[in-house]
Amino acid sequence: MGAYILRRLLLIIPTLLGIMIVNFTLVQFVPGGPIEQIIAQMEGGGDVFEGIAGGGSDIEQQTGGANDRYVGARGLPPEFIEELEKEFGFDKPPVERFFDMMGNYLTLDFGESYFRSINVTDLVLEKMPVSISLGLWSTLIAYLVSIPLGIRKAVKDGSRFDTWTSGTIIVAYAIPGFLFAILLLVLFAGGSYWQIFPLRGLTSDNWDSLSLIGKVVDYFWHIALPVIALTISAFATLTLLTKNSFLDEIKKQYVMTARAKGLSEGRVLYGHVFRNAMLIVIAGFPAVFIGVFFGSSIIIETIFSLDGLGRLGFEAAVARDYPVIFGTLFIFGLMGLVVGIVSDLMYVFVDPRIDFEKREG
Repeated sequence: MGAYILRRLLLIIPTLLGIMIVNFTLVQFVPGGPIEQIIAQMEGGGDVFEGIAGGGSDIEQQTGGANDRYVGARGLPPEFIEELEKEFGFDKPPVERFFDMMGNYLTLDFGESYFRSINVTDLVLEKMPVSISLGLWSTLIAYLVSIPLGIRKAVKDGSRFDTWTSGTIIVAYAIPGFLFAILLLVLFAGGSYWQIFPLRGLTSDNWDSLSLIGKVVDYFWHIALPVIALTISAFATLTLLTKNSFLDEIKKQYVMTARAKGLSEGRVLYGHVFRNAMLIVIAGFPAVFIGVFFGSSIIIETIFSLDGLGRLGFEAAVARDYPVIFGTLFIFGLMGLVVGIVSDLMYVFVDPRIDFEKREG
C-alpha cells in the first residue's frame, strides 16, 4: 500500500502542472484582461466587454499606437499603460510569466489580488468559513438522513413506504436549489410570512458579545436556511445509491446463510451487509464533501448574502483577477488530488480486503 500511495503522490506533480498549463493557456485567449478593466473604469466606460463586443468607435479604429489592443486606452498616456503592464507583469512573455508563477507557488507565494490589495492566501482564508460551513453541514446532513432512509427503503422494497418516499425524493431532486432557497426566504425570512431566520450573513452583529452557547445557537440560526437549500437535492442520489447497494447485497448467498444460522435481522443488516453495501457510499465521503465545498453555489451565497469561495471565484473571473483565479485553482486542484488519495485509503479502511497494488499489478 505504501508504494501505491507514493506513486499517487508523485502523480500529483504532472497532473497539477497539466491543469495549470491548460488553464493558463486558455486565459491568454480570453478578451478583457485586468488592464482593460482598469482602463474601462478610469474612462468611465462601464463594462469593458461592451467595447470588445462593439469593436470600438470609428475614431478608435483609426487610431494607431502600441496600445491599440486595449479598448478605451486611446485617451490615456502610453507611459501609464506601460507602467500598468510592468506592475502586473504583462511586459514579459506568457511562458516566462507562467514559470515565474509556478516558481512562486512552490514556495506557497500566491501573490496579491489585483483589485483587492490583499494576499490571495489571506483572501481564501477569509472566505473559507462560509464554504466550510455550507459544505460540511450539507454533506453531514445528507449522509445522516440518506443512509438510514436508503437502508429502510431497501428492507421495505416495493412497499407503500418505499413508493411514497421515492416520490418525495424525486420531487425534491427536481426542485432547483435557488428556487427552493427563494421559497425559504419568502416563508421564513420575512419575505411575506414569518421572520424566523436572519436574511444575511454567517453571524449576527453582536457575535463578540455573545456567550459560547449563544454563539453556537447564533451560528446555526444563520446557516439553517442556506444549508437546507443546498442539501435538498443531495438526498436523491445518495438515498437511491444506498438502497440499491443494500438490495444487491441482501440477495447474495452469505446473507441467506447468516439468516439460516438464526441471526437477527439487525445483526444481518448491520453486522454483515452494511460494510459491503456502504463501501462506495462511505469511502466517497471525502470526495463528496470537497465537491460541495468547491462547488459552493454562487446563487445560494448570493441569495443569502454569504461571502464565500463561490462568490470569490465568480468575481475574480469577471474582473480577470488572475492571481486569485490561478492561486485558488492551484490550491483547490492540489486539495482535490490529495482527497482522491484519501478516498482510496477510505476504501481500504472500510474493507481491508481491497489491495490497490495487486489491482494495478
